[in-house]
Amino acid sequence: MGVIMRKNTKMKSFLSIAAVSALMLVTLAGCGDASGSAGTGDAVEAGVTSTSNTGTSKNTLVFAGEGQSVLNPLLNNTDDIQSIIFSGLMKYDGNNKPVADLAESYEYDENTKTYTFHLREGVKWHDGEVFTADDVVFTYKALTEDKSLSSGITSNYEDIKSITTPDKNTVVIQMEQDNAAMLDYFTIGIIPKHLLEGKDLNTDSFNQNPVGTGRYKLVSWDTAANQITLVKNENYYDKVPNIENIIFKNVTDENTKATMMQAGEADLVWLNASYASTFKNNPSYNVTEHPSADWRGISLNFKKDFWSKNKDSAAVLNYALDKNAILNAVVEGEGEAAYSPIQTNSMGGNTDADIYSYDLNKFAQEMEKLGWTKGSDGIYERNGQKFRFSLMVPESEVERVDIAKLAAKQLQSAGIDMKLEVVSGWNYTDYDAFLAGQAYPYDADALYAALTTNGSGNSLGYSNSKVDELLEAARHETDANQRKELYGEFEEAFSQDPGSVLICYLDAFYVSDAGIKGIDTNRLLDHHARGILWNVEEWTLE
Repeated sequence: MGVIMRKNTKMKSFLSIAAVSALMLVTLAGCGDASGSAGTGDAVEAGVTSTSNTGTSKNTLVFAGEGQSVLNPLLNNTDDIQSIIFSGLMKYDGNNKPVADLAESYEYDENTKTYTFHLREGVKWHDGEVFTADDVVFTYKALTEDKSLSSGITSNYEDIKSITTPDKNTVVIQMEQDNAAMLDYFTIGIIPKHLLEGKDLNTDSFNQNPVGTGRYKLVSWDTAANQITLVKNENYYDKVPNIENIIFKNVTDENTKATMMQAGEADLVWLNASYASTFKNNPSYNVTEHPSADWRGISLNFKKDFWSKNKDSAAVLNYALDKNAILNAVVEGEGEAAYSPIQTNSMGGNTDADIYSYDLNKFAQEMEKLGWTKGSDGIYERNGQKFRFSLMVPESEVERVDIAKLAAKQLQSAGIDMKLEVVSGWNYTDYDAFLAGQAYPYDADALYAALTTNGSGNSLGYSNSKVDELLEAARHETDANQRKELYGEFEEAFSQDPGSVLICYLDAFYVSDAGIKGIDTNRLLDHHARGILWNVEEWTLE
């Protein structure tokens, strides 16, 4: 993965692509659920440094990215913004491995299956209150005991037996059994007991007015302008960031992000390969390429009638998809064809799971074995039912729409009628399937919540007893080589009975103002290239 370094200049020339330069600047809703829209957040201690008429100061980074509705890490722990407002007992380093954070040190007693965390002293919440072990206990009891918590990650903590605190600087977490991924799950942001005790965590105003212990703190959340403003935490317990302010602008549309970048309205944007390439010859920008765990595929909703009846016919769709052709057409081949949800993970990549090729003859043979025959309209049917299902696609993501269109065209040619529903929101559970994006850049046990039958993140009803068995065994296996073998077996089982028909992995590209220094290009990034801010305290803006 390379870095294209560009010399800083003040004037940014317009892009030579008409499709980008002709667009009017608009701000679109994010790709997440925005039903819990927030009011303007209260200012916290310090304000933003003086700004110019473009809305930014000389030491303000404007990041055009995804929209938010909730900033409570227990409810939404996937976005960059939460990672710099909140801190966990652990945090991820540049190799995606958990290292101590709010915990100054820790030990694990294998005999008693007990973690003991020794907390940093002198840490304060953004509102000035002292952080203590009680906050840690409060957070983990919410994850393990609050049955009303609307969270997709509670399965990650189900092996915790007890959480106690012998003193204000020590936390003891005893496990029911070994869980190889627990240090990863101890990266979850800690929330303040003094603000949330006795409150409904799902609905409290804290979710839009967060108070953490992290590198940056909330100044305001302006829903009219679709932006969140943060200021650096001068009392941060570790290295205080160099960049004074970060403004997150709620933008997901590729055209809009590219236009904002070339117009000087943003300093940092994630763009797909096609859009990013238009910036490579301009010395006003840096274009950085990053390894990514981000895949796209057709995720199937087994709670809907079509796939509950036709689950046996999901895998065969792989034979009808020319995945490399889609990749080449949509993002200039910057990525790879997908066969496993963890093929870029250190625990994945079992090529024995790569069992499908683009082969329409093989597709037709397998469909015949499954009892499907083509009707007079060229669409397969079985038991009086057409092979016809709906696919939801968010209109704001150009690359996702393009992937869906090409996939639908290829399937149509093979006799499958996949009807595209290009929508503005994310009500994907109303459809038979959706063009999904997902990534597993950290411990592969993240699959457990998403794919086991009763997993807290399994929203589409996928169920496979072999997958359940393998993922259960892998999370409790402490030998790394044995774990990798188990995940390899999972990859094969999932390939044969997929919950998602995987299409491609996408390389990640960021376009930034040439004055930004310190962006790391080695870390494996998450879905939508999240994780870019892991070392933001080291960045400078010239």
